Amino acid sequence: MKKPFLFLLLCCIQFVNSQELALVKKNSKIGYITKDGSFKIEPQYKSARSFSEGLAAVENGGKWGFIDAKGSWIIPASFDEAKDFNSGIAIVKTGKEWVYIDRKGETQKAPASEKLFDFSNGVAFIRQNNKVGLINNKMAVVLEPKYDQIKPFENGFARVELNKNWGIINTDGKELVEPSYAEIGNYFKNTTWARKDKTFGLVSGGKFIPVDGAEKIWDFETQDLTFAKKNGKIGYIDLKGNWAILPIYDKGKAFSKNLAPVLVGKKWGFINPEGKFVIEPTYSDAEVFSTNGLAPVKESNWGFINESGKLVIPTQYGITTNAIIAMFVQQDKGFIDGVARVKNEGKWGFLKPDGTVLSNQWFENAELFSKSAERHQPASAPAEATKQETKTTKTAVKSTTKPAAKKKK
Repeated sequence: MKKPFLFLLLCCIQFVNSQELALVKKNSKIGYITKDGSFKIEPQYKSARSFSEGLAAVENGGKWGFIDAKGSWIIPASFDEAKDFNSGIAIVKTGKEWVYIDRKGETQKAPASEKLFDFSNGVAFIRQNNKVGLINNKMAVVLEPKYDQIKPFENGFARVELNKNWGIINTDGKELVEPSYAEIGNYFKNTTWARKDKTFGLVSGGKFIPVDGAEKIWDFETQDLTFAKKNGKIGYIDLKGNWAILPIYDKGKAFSKNLAPVLVGKKWGFINPEGKFVIEPTYSDAEVFSTNGLAPVKESNWGFINESGKLVIPTQYGITTNAIIAMFVQQDKGFIDGVARVKNEGKWGFLKPDGTVLSNQWFENAELFSKSAERHQPASAPAEATKQETKTTKTAVKSTTKPAAKKKK
């Protein structure tokens, strides 16, 4: 009995090659580097996309196909356009028609939809008669079209609109929060913020809890505090809707590593969950701490401090996220998986935590590192979306409403 059990166990294990590759442009050609800075695939492509689930879309002779981490063609270049793989499915265009394909390049017959949408978190939208529902990567309908809008899924949850009211669903299409609010936030530890008429509060266990005097609330991120506005000032509330830190700041960003950037006058510093300054306001801008304990701070340019406030990397760089991706997917500025994408004298490169530049190389363009190997799963199991590891922090001056998923024509 042990051998069959072991066989079944092995069949259910997901194997992930941890190697990551980053798309870079050198001498007007695109290639891919590894985390040690060496080229895994030499620059040779005019147009290409980052790796996703083990494949990268690249252009060859005016047509698009997909290569693996060795640079071998897995799906021949025969499409007019191609998007990234997600949940084992990609959208490609032939002529004027967009279709879904699997990792073998075979067309997948999807339920009727007025437009095709990218997969994420194992599902994709379908739209019929101006109503939106969900399908899974087996092309089966998970949720019949019933909502007016579904925002992109984040960690398995999405905001939905019905008759100008907002709620939250999961990837099974189950309503976790009934659409009955004028605005709604993300879903974090079974809680979300919402606006009911003109009152802001939290929704937990199906109950709406008003937050005293709140004029706006931002999404919870990685800790049990989020920032909110009262009388034009920013403070922080907990998951019960209590003001844990009084609203006395001009702007604020999310907590990470028990530190949050706040603006006082024209300078940014960092406070702890008790509202005390750990790093005094001395910077013209600041971002949240990464998991490695470093945070971007700005004087005239950007550098990095540690959790005690010591400047460990000089303020001489530009930092940014991919502006197009950031419209749909939240991304961190700063260190992600051990490196930070920075700009210096018009060139892009990757900083290491010790302040040195990866392989001492600068590029015309550089994108974030992404997994270069597919996530293997048993055929009977639904494919899992690539884990979203990074998020940007929303500041108190930005809207929390997120754009709908990009539509394919």
